[in-house]
Amino acid sequence: MKNYNVTVLAGDGIGPEIMAEAVKVLSYIGEKHDTGFTLTDGLCGGVSIDEHGKPLTDEVLDLALNADAVLLGAVGGPKWEAMDYSIRPERALLALRKELALFANLRPAKIYKPLMNASSLKPEVLEGVDVMVVRELTGGIYFGGPRGVETLADGTKKGTNTLVYTTPEIDRIARAAFEIAMKRGRKLMSIDKANVLECTELWREVVIEVSNDYPDVELLHMYVDNCAMQLIRDPRQFDVIVTGNMFGDILSDEAAMLTGSIGMLASASLGAKGAIEGLNHENGRAMYEPIHGSAPDIAGTGKANPIATILSVAMMLRYSFDMTEAADEIEAAIERVLDKGLRTADIAGEGETAISCTEMGEAVLAELRA
Repeated sequence: MKNYNVTVLAGDGIGPEIMAEAVKVLSYIGEKHDTGFTLTDGLCGGVSIDEHGKPLTDEVLDLALNADAVLLGAVGGPKWEAMDYSIRPERALLALRKELALFANLRPAKIYKPLMNASSLKPEVLEGVDVMVVRELTGGIYFGGPRGVETLADGTKKGTNTLVYTTPEIDRIARAAFEIAMKRGRKLMSIDKANVLECTELWREVVIEVSNDYPDVELLHMYVDNCAMQLIRDPRQFDVIVTGNMFGDILSDEAAMLTGSIGMLASASLGAKGAIEGLNHENGRAMYEPIHGSAPDIAGTGKANPIATILSVAMMLRYSFDMTEAADEIEAAIERVLDKGLRTADIAGEGETAISCTEMGEAVLAELRA
């Protein structure tokens, strides 16, 4: 029997609630498919600050570095917003991505037919939408230097963040996106702002170079502002989108709302082996998490939607452990639950009764058992 070590970082706010339901699903999959999952819990984010004075301890980082995969809930909240930027909960997330060298962030946005009315867009615009956003995760303006806020001689302040990308960084994320496009519709849209930002002009040049190794993939280019508009106007034109760190952060959240709720979207953050070599990430580092935040306003109320975290488990099975059949089973179970009209508060329409986070998790588990 195969056994995998998974570091579980529930985090803050609704993190522990959604993680509890995801772990139930993972444990059942292990039983059904004769696979062992050794789960090790760690504190991350605000709860780690409260306990240890820092958002990510060396001990928890070591757990992540030595795991076959990391499953993360969510971090942050108003409680810690007044702290110095360098030690806020979100620094744990950035540190994990950087230390684990997770440069490729996969964020799928797929429309579930039963939820088409949950979106603010018309059903005819949404029919058949299935977009994969591939976001570069360890470079760009979030990590570039110089950065910070300084006081000038006249007493005013100056804030600086620097957009930096090197040729190797662009090359590897481009190859990841082309590999993903080869397994989907063979259409890749590269997003930049090459008309005004020299760094993204380099981005476009390198992506075009890489495209020579993928003649079967249609490569298109679009400025980020136009892409933001086109995602709302005609989302079906997109298959795979590849872009830099900040643009990817914004566009993937926009794509999430096509589905009706950010609570429905999972993500996978992969290193070189998983992202490029056929997407099979066995023995390579990876982290899986919902793209939504910690939602402290609903923490403890039972209103959280665990589906994105459960879908993150499915992505972990698919990309880290080559358990495609098990991943398909989870996704199909969620589809059946939605077909039956079960909804958490964030996806419940007018007149529909919302069920709790635990009830949604149990419903998915029941479908898997069935």
